[in-house]
Amino acid sequence: MPDRLYFTGDDEADKLLADDPFALLVGFALDQQVPVQTAFSGPLKLQQRLGTLDPGAIAATDPAKLEAVFREKPAIHRFPGSMATRVQDLAGVVTEDYGGDAERVWSEAADGTELRTRITALPGFGEMKVKALGAVLSKRFGVPAAAELDPGHPTLGDVDSPEALEAYQAKKRAHKASLRAKAG
Repeated sequence: MPDRLYFTGDDEADKLLADDPFALLVGFALDQQVPVQTAFSGPLKLQQRLGTLDPGAIAATDPAKLEAVFREKPAIHRFPGSMATRVQDLAGVVTEDYGGDAERVWSEAADGTELRTRITALPGFGEMKVKALGAVLSKRFGVPAAAELDPGHPTLGDVDSPEALEAYQAKKRAHKASLRAKAG
């Protein structure tokens, strides 16, 4: 088990991602249309502002209150309303399907197929996030069932230092630029 994931540049946020499985899921849920650092800093900001990262408590929070927490400056995400809803929906699934224990999403999966099904059922988790989370679970946490989900190209699963995050982001920018050049 890692003592931190080097996704944010903030030691406290990076430790939370490694220590709290729900924080990791929230970070991935927020990892859309914002920099990696912003998305994965979100769980710590949410915990600091709401006072908890307990999925049951978040699921039971008044949606207007949760949205206000996301909107508080600096906002947790550039789309605070929709992301507050997504995180609350995620908390509801973790609470109802996994008894509030986010780690059960992967610890109880029999194989890669079941793990893919479980992750895909989470709000906001499409194929790219399945692969990226699978790579993190396999490479950083040693989850055997997740090895099948690793796409075989650079992902956040390869990030094991601040320098590796910079290299990953540079490769990602170059890949997107290449795709844009081919399309345009």
